[in-house]
Amino acid sequence: MTVKEHIKAIFLDLGGTFRVVDEDNLPFIREARERIKEICGTDMDADAFYNFLNKRYDGYRDWALKYMCEAPEEMLWTRWLVPEWDREKIEPAAKELTYCFRRAKGERVVVEKGIETVKELRARGYLVGIISDLIGTLEIDEWLDHDGIRDLFCTVQQSSVTMLRKPHPAIYFLALSEAGVRPEESCFVGDNLKRDIIGAKQSCFAGTVGAEYPGGLEFKLTEENRPDCIIHHFDELLSVFPGEGRFCPETAEDPTPRIH
Repeated sequence: MTVKEHIKAIFLDLGGTFRVVDEDNLPFIREARERIKEICGTDMDADAFYNFLNKRYDGYRDWALKYMCEAPEEMLWTRWLVPEWDREKIEPAAKELTYCFRRAKGERVVVEKGIETVKELRARGYLVGIISDLIGTLEIDEWLDHDGIRDLFCTVQQSSVTMLRKPHPAIYFLALSEAGVRPEESCFVGDNLKRDIIGAKQSCFAGTVGAEYPGGLEFKLTEENRPDCIIHHFDELLSVFPGEGRFCPETAEDPTPRIH
């Protein structure tokens, strides 16, 4: 595998790659579910209502994946999640409802050594950006500002803002444009082969890195979705991107991914 040079930017997926869900923070989860119940004014148990919403969300997700787009939060709730509820009550609360719906699954936390790794990649001269599929327009800005890390990223593209979902090339092109780099100068890191890796390849990125962490789902690789290498811990990126604009996939623990 050939070392690629002149790499200026590394783009990261968020969920499952740079942040993971901590489902053990039960008070955090309880507070979010109770708030959803309160806003909607349902008599259902908070957990039962959350499960009810999750089943309906599956239908929305099928639509979003089919068309590679994200609906406005007001439409998410009034068309898919609680269409029988009073629209005049739900629409103004849609952003808070989405925010709580995300938190009701668990607390999103940065992966081990995540911030330190991004800081070191920046110190080595790489730009670092984010391209993420997620619902809700409040969560990411709150997180970036609360943790004081907004300046680490040259661009933050969210499907909830752009209304474009990976693998649609347009969301990648928006990130490239804001970062001021070309695809042949860029690499993408993600945990979803179908969306992250295929999308970056379709957008002509110079390289792709799959994030397959312990305890997660094992990659099912094909020639189409195979990344240049696979990492099993986020800080392994420091060996893959040693500086001076280089991308060295052969230094990863799994440089020649298996194909099923």
